[in-house]
Amino acid sequence: MNSQSEITKRGVLKVRLATSSEEVCVAQKLRYLVFHDELGAKLNAQNRMAKIESDAFDDVCDHLLVIRETATKNSEHLVHDGSVIGTYRLLKQSVAFQNHGFYSQSEFDIMPLLVRKPELKFLELGRSCVLKDERSSTVIEILWQGIWNYVRHNQIDVMIGCASFDGTDIAAHQSSLQFLFEKNTVPEDWRVSAHPQLRINLETTVGAKQDLKSVISHLPPLVKGYMRLGCFFGDGAVIDDVFNTIDVLVILPISNINPRYFTRFGEPTN
Repeated sequence: MNSQSEITKRGVLKVRLATSSEEVCVAQKLRYLVFHDELGAKLNAQNRMAKIESDAFDDVCDHLLVIRETATKNSEHLVHDGSVIGTYRLLKQSVAFQNHGFYSQSEFDIMPLLVRKPELKFLELGRSCVLKDERSSTVIEILWQGIWNYVRHNQIDVMIGCASFDGTDIAAHQSSLQFLFEKNTVPEDWRVSAHPQLRINLETTVGAKQDLKSVISHLPPLVKGYMRLGCFFGDGAVIDDVFNTIDVLVILPISNINPRYFTRFGEPTN
């Protein structure tokens, strides 16, 4: 990332990196509101008391912020140039190796993939979060514009990270998980499996076949977005009892992305 924290701007929206611990704290407060208050994450007592969602990775990650320059209802999410309405956490491989590793390594055995691809630079995306009242296509697009600019500036080759299904009831997501298992043909050199002791076998979720359009329409928006870009999914899924989700691993080589998306998002600002 260059010294300029602002990446791009559209109307009253801008996307940039957090530039201080205070701004990271604002992102953590937003995450608490979404993950704890809205989605029922079971956070530790320290996080609940402070009304933030945080962990040891926050100190070494870059935090992308979507900022609305006009006033909003959420005054506690204010920064000097507006109100934070969305955030994404970014962890470069070089930084991960010097610190705690990748967050998603706790659920999926990523290391064999990294060993097989030593010439590639990986970036982990996590903690995707937008305020409920702000979840429009415009906000999502500017968030992805920021990620894309970050990827291009840092010469990233592969994006990885967990995408989540809300709730831990496997039966509720049976058709969606089965769809991912059946349709996701992963080349052997890109294969990653969930840790055996945590793994949900997607092939065991077989149930009554449903209309394909109906199944796709019920996929989480983030999962559908990654699919359109050309991602692979890891082998198996994992129940995350803390965040009240079922997680799948997304693996997105930049070389897989359809070039038409480059035109849509434009050239990144370096």
